[in-house]
Amino acid sequence: MSIQDQYTHGHHESVLRSHRWRTAENSAAYLLPALVPGQRLLDVGCGPGSITIDLAARVAPGEVVGLDRSERVIHLARAAAREAGATGIVFDVGDVYALPYPDASFDVVHAHQVLQHLVDPVAALRELRRVTRPGGLVAVRDADYAAMTWYPESPGLDDWLALYHEVAAANHAQADAGRRLLSWVREAGFDPAGIVPSSAAWCYATPQDRTWWADLWAERSTSSDFASQAIARGLADDVALENLADAWRLWGASEDAWFAVLHGEVLARV
Repeated sequence: MSIQDQYTHGHHESVLRSHRWRTAENSAAYLLPALVPGQRLLDVGCGPGSITIDLAARVAPGEVVGLDRSERVIHLARAAAREAGATGIVFDVGDVYALPYPDASFDVVHAHQVLQHLVDPVAALRELRRVTRPGGLVAVRDADYAAMTWYPESPGLDDWLALYHEVAAANHAQADAGRRLLSWVREAGFDPAGIVPSSAAWCYATPQDRTWWADLWAERSTSSDFASQAIARGLADDVALENLADAWRLWGASEDAWFAVLHGEVLARV
């Protein structure tokens, strides 16, 4: 991200708790069949590193580089890699618009839930392509907030989704990035013959999963950067945010609760 980009979520513990849940299996399954031992892989926007560590195991003994603009989460990712006993991973602080690597440095470049937060996702895709070797792959995956769906119906969650769109728009970002990935990749100049679009979903419906998801978003609704940005931009106040948190907890308490997050995915050959 450049200085003009504003990360809607921030790095509150409630956000990092969500990020640590992510694995290569639940967040990058579309990429896994293309991975082979010995590849050099870059994970852009790696956050606390849970996906990065999984990807490193898939391409070992190849080198994996995780990159994020936040020094704090890079420190967390390094600690997670040490705790996991992972080898062959380097974590760097850097900017997606100006990656600190030479042209054609990687066999695979991966970015999960990154483009939705950028003012210029097409420029970022061109930079991802620049550091990918000819014949290599760029893999991008983003949620699509307008396509999120849940049951039972909840006016409070409707309000949460509307506010999220307002905050993202104020950041000049695109909350509904998933459906736009194909068009962005094409605009970035990738050969249409080498583009494979797809979609996949996370689903939170078991008692454990729905409670975790509801509690996580209840906390994010009042304590993360999403909350502070909503207040700073005059889009919500403390009472409104508490009402959103209450709505999340009420939804999560239902034995019928079900929530799905749709993602767009694209593999693009360089």
